This record gives sequence, C-alpha cells and structure tokens, in this order.
Amino acid sequence: MMMTSNLKAYDVRQLNNHEYRQWLLDKHYARRLCPVSYAFGLINAEQSMVGVITFGCPPNKEYNDGKCIFHKERIKTLELNRLVINSDAPKNSASYFIMQAINKLPKPTALVSYADANHNHHGYVYQATNWLYTGTSTKKYKYLFEDGSSFDIRRGIDRKGVIVGKEEMLPTHRYIYLHADKRDKRQLKEDMRWDICEYPKGNNKNYDCVDIEMKAQQELGFF
Repeated sequence: MMMTSNLKAYDVRQLNNHEYRQWLLDKHYARRLCPVSYAFGLINAEQSMVGVITFGCPPNKEYNDGKCIFHKERIKTLELNRLVINSDAPKNSASYFIMQAINKLPKPTALVSYADANHNHHGYVYQATNWLYTGTSTKKYKYLFEDGSSFDIRRGIDRKGVIVGKEEMLPTHRYIYLHADKRDKRQLKEDMRWDICEYPKGNNKNYDCVDIEMKAQQELGFF
C-alpha cells in the first residue's frame, strides 16, 4: 500500500472497542488485551488505520491517583500500555502519534509507560518525545505452569493453573510524562518521588509481527 510521508496528512482519532481489539491481540507482542480508558488510531489520507495507541489504569492501584509518583500531589494517572504501528508507516510516525494522542487527553494527567528490556526495548520513542526517565521497575519474574504455558504478571496468576517454576526477568525501563500546563508541570516535577535519570542506550530489536489492513470507522457527527 502506497502511503504519504507527510505526517500532517494523518489524523489521530478516538476509537471504539471493536476497532482496536485486533491490533492488541494480533500485532502487539503481548498478544493480550489490557485495561483501556482511551484508545486512538492513526488514520491516513485514504482513511485506513495504520496504528493504535491505548491508555488505561495502571495494574498497580497506587498509581491511579499519582500516589506512587508524587509525594503530595494527587492527579489522574494513566499508563500508555500499547503502541502498535504498521511497518510501512512514515518515519517518525510513532513520536508524532504519541504526542497527538496525549494532546487529546484531559489535563492534568500523569502518564507512565515502560520499555521492556526483555524484548530489547530501551524507550527511544519516549526519549524522542521528552518523557522523563526514572530508572527501572522492581524485579520481575516469568511464572511457568504445568501445562507448559507462562505468564509474567503476578495479579490473577492463581487462576491460571499450577505454578511449577519461575524465571527472573530483566527489569523494565520506566518513563513518566506530565501532561499539564506549564505551572502545574513544574509543581508536579518538583514533587516527584523518583530521581530523573539519564536515558538508557542500547541496540533495539524489532519483533516479528503482521501488518493489519483496516478501514477507520467514520466519526459520528452531532446534529
């Protein structure tokens, strides 16, 4: 499919549930759904969707009002938990998509996202969009079950079967973005619990995935 390289020709549009499900299940390496409060699609001039980004409540409830991030401040907190873009999208599509989507979220909102070192990700797209790097997450494990399957999220693991072992994983890189007016952003930054660290570097490795062809649903008008 021929695609224009001019990102200004691309629209970022809020999505319904049925529009993003296939992207999360078939294209993202996690191959599972996640909590979604806001979902947006990257739409080209031919009205085809070429990317999906989702934001939702973090798994740790202490994040939901910023308690884990700030000493005193309490604001709405979301996790950027999925970002997938077709391989033939123009250069810099990811950074453009992230910022356009963030600008559609309410202010003030604190955002957290992770780059998974276990998949050779360092978070370069977050670095390109001026997120704050706050180090790595706590120690993680992959849990192994008697049926041969595995899972790396502790919550709800008792419902998945009998655990026969666990493997230690690399910690993930943690990034924070403060979506707020200039004054509020300064106050939030000063109240952060974590130190701001230098960006990590390394060789990224892309995982194999399919491109998805899907027409965007027409936006509903108001009469």
